Amino acid sequence: MKSPLLSLPGAVPAEGVDEGVAAHYGDLFREQRALAEGTGFVDLSHRGVVSVTGEDRLSWLHLLLTQHVSDLPTGQATEALILSAHGHIEHALYLVDDGTTVWAHVEPGTQGALVAYLESMKFFNRVEVADRTDEFAVVHLPAGSIAEVPEGVVVRETPYGRDLFLPRADLESYAEKSGPAVGLLAYEALRVEQHRPRLGFETDHRTIPHELGWIGTAVHLQKGCYRGQETVARVQNLGKPPRRLVFLHLDGSEVHLPPAGTDIRLADEGPDGRKIGFVTTSVRHHELGPVALALVKRNVPLDARLVADTTAAAQEVVVEP
Repeated sequence: MKSPLLSLPGAVPAEGVDEGVAAHYGDLFREQRALAEGTGFVDLSHRGVVSVTGEDRLSWLHLLLTQHVSDLPTGQATEALILSAHGHIEHALYLVDDGTTVWAHVEPGTQGALVAYLESMKFFNRVEVADRTDEFAVVHLPAGSIAEVPEGVVVRETPYGRDLFLPRADLESYAEKSGPAVGLLAYEALRVEQHRPRLGFETDHRTIPHELGWIGTAVHLQKGCYRGQETVARVQNLGKPPRRLVFLHLDGSEVHLPPAGTDIRLADEGPDGRKIGFVTTSVRHHELGPVALALVKRNVPLDARLVADTTAAAQEVVVEP
């Protein structure tokens, strides 16, 4: 779904899973600084939007999600995951309930599979699930923003800013009033700085929540059964996850960033050393320079010198070993 805001001056389209919105509008670092200062907005209209209505919506979702939502207060934002039977992450949902409807935005292109799964689990519960992506666009206002929110728009407020579920037909008119527009690369740079994982970027087919620090923020450890709970409980009580998320400070003298998937090795073992992890997201930050998130083996020493391909990297702990 191509955003109409790609027609704004300087817009350069994003690629890959984020295709359909602007990567930037001509000045990446200016856009990052604007977000960090609480100005501008980010077009996230390529993300999927799913709604759940009905009397049983919260109690029903409580049985399916990793988060405690049975008593979710109206207007309170939360995050939740859906796991496989083996505890691997399949979906990440960013939720808010407006008193009659649970609204969630999800990764681009995942809403179809999510709706299909939720439909298969309805049974006799009084709920209705709908893909609302064609009707609603997600717009992000950074923390500290004083931009007005149109009347009637559902808002999901977090420490990092506000996510608006804006009627898609109003996207262009909203942009005219609430500029400047900020591209997705700026949003991603701040996400990496904040150590926030993203489904499909920091995850692969075997990722479990403990590896990414999603315990607590998206996984509640004192709630009832859900699919994959056995793995969560076993790792929490009896062991450690096999990998851990780290924040990398990359050598700033390199011209190119190591792309996602780049192998990470111990610098002392040389270019033929064993692979101990991989880059998940790499960005250029307006203050920190080139940085990245990565998954490494849990037992990698905290003071180990690392290389991402040929780029030197120093790690900062996100998930404790």
